[in-house]
Amino acid sequence: MSDPHRHDRHHRHPRHDEPAPPHGRWHRLAHRLTPHSHESADKLDPALESSARGLRALWVSLAVLGATAMAQAAVVVASGSVALLGDTVHNTADALTAVPLGVAFVLGRRAATRRFTYGYGRAEDLAGVVIVLTIAASAVLAAWAAVDRLFDPRPVAHLPAVAVAALAGFAGNEWVARYRIRVGREIGSAALVADGLHARTDGFTSLAVLLSAGGAALGWRLADPVVGLAITAAITLVLRDAAREVFRRLMDAVDPALVDRAERVLGEVPGVRGVGELRLRWIGHRLRAEVALVVDGEVTVRRAHRIAVEAEHALLHAVPRLTAALVHADPAPAPGETDPHLALAHHAGA
Repeated sequence: MSDPHRHDRHHRHPRHDEPAPPHGRWHRLAHRLTPHSHESADKLDPALESSARGLRALWVSLAVLGATAMAQAAVVVASGSVALLGDTVHNTADALTAVPLGVAFVLGRRAATRRFTYGYGRAEDLAGVVIVLTIAASAVLAAWAAVDRLFDPRPVAHLPAVAVAALAGFAGNEWVARYRIRVGREIGSAALVADGLHARTDGFTSLAVLLSAGGAALGWRLADPVVGLAITAAITLVLRDAAREVFRRLMDAVDPALVDRAERVLGEVPGVRGVGELRLRWIGHRLRAEVALVVDGEVTVRRAHRIAVEAEHALLHAVPRLTAALVHADPAPAPGETDPHLALAHHAGA
């Protein structure tokens, strides 16, 4: 049976009982209602679970890519294939990108401090930047190797073993890519999605080794560099997608559909007469919201507080991965009265 006082313990704010400053009636009412913030324990547990899922995805993919790289290294030693050596080094580098992202997930689980009041979730965005730079470096290295091989063609030995190793590299990277991208999208981690796209570029590189081996088997010495240039172009396209994903997260971009859903849910809360300013932002793979609601100016402070609480609960249940909301209640202006927020904005613009 639930505790009837549990709700009050989660929503008791000493600041609501402080004396109001000697200003106008509406200003005093707004001050008593602002800021209004509630952390939801029901949302924090899934948020921590999402961090655990992200870490699990990283370690599993690290193990798969590590095993793939080791198998390819054995073939490199036996065949002396320079192309396969480059692919092996590429796969090893991709596996190691799990380290900064894993550190970011661990940091993101730390509690907020007085210096980092929003916590450490932004570490994921920094890890995403590192991953994008790694993809860019991979594109440059692939282009350089392809051009070098174009001007200095070299024979490829032990073609069957090289082809098998290339297939293994593609299979391992594609599996890891699908796994990382799926988990990243489910938990809202742009960095993990970018890391999955990086793994996909490495799979393309492995296919390049396979195609170049096939071309060499047919006697076409330029097969390796030509395919390498084509794969460089594919890596560049993946780089564009990953960079766009990480850039949007750094700029606090959110899916407009989430904003539409939040506005619709808030508008359905009893007592809400309008939705003013609404902002959503990502901190790592968690969302936070800042909302300004318009309520009847004649309601009591207690009733306005209750409306804000119900609005916050509605948001937490309706918006995926939303863990906290700051709700501000504004009284609707009386007939003939100017909205103080609009007047302040007009004065600032002048």
